[in-house]
Amino acid sequence: MSLPFSAASDRNKEAIGDALERWFNAADTVLELGSGTGQHAVYFAERFPNLYWQPSDRSENLQAIGQRIEQSAAGNIALPVEIDVSVENDHNTLYSFAFSANTAHIMSIAEVADMFRLVSSRLKTGASFALYGPFTYGGRHTSESNENFDAMLRQQAAHMGIRDRAELDAMAFEEGLEFEQDIEMPANNRILIWRH
Repeated sequence: MSLPFSAASDRNKEAIGDALERWFNAADTVLELGSGTGQHAVYFAERFPNLYWQPSDRSENLQAIGQRIEQSAAGNIALPVEIDVSVENDHNTLYSFAFSANTAHIMSIAEVADMFRLVSSRLKTGASFALYGPFTYGGRHTSESNENFDAMLRQQAAHMGIRDRAELDAMAFEEGLEFEQDIEMPANNRILIWRH
């Protein structure tokens, strides 16, 4: 059986690793929310052997993520755990870093708030959360391609759409997370980082 494959994840993994290198080098445990195909999890675990990587996702994605991990030679990556941000769960380990890529624009805005709440409860004091994806600033898109992507998302499902940096900052602040850095990335994406 061939595993699900994300071309975007394959394209952006190296750039994300470069951008987050100093955070990854300073961390020892990482919780990834919305691991999707598991490609990021495997790549980052292999590239940063100091990390113990914990993938997570909704139940329907766990089998494929687990199979990708089992095919990897990395010994510092756990099998995925089920985490749906909008559902109470008993996963209560504390981590020194949290990461999520291309999730905020496919979640409802309530689920994005739930993600910040979950992250806050799972991070050690002083640990950071990095969110990768496209964002708007003051309601404005950073590129025409992002504006078109946003329109496509909203046509696909009313709850989806590119989120605004100010709205995300407000959600983070509500959960005890302070803005740390905004990193420009290729293809009109960003990494936003907040510290617990």
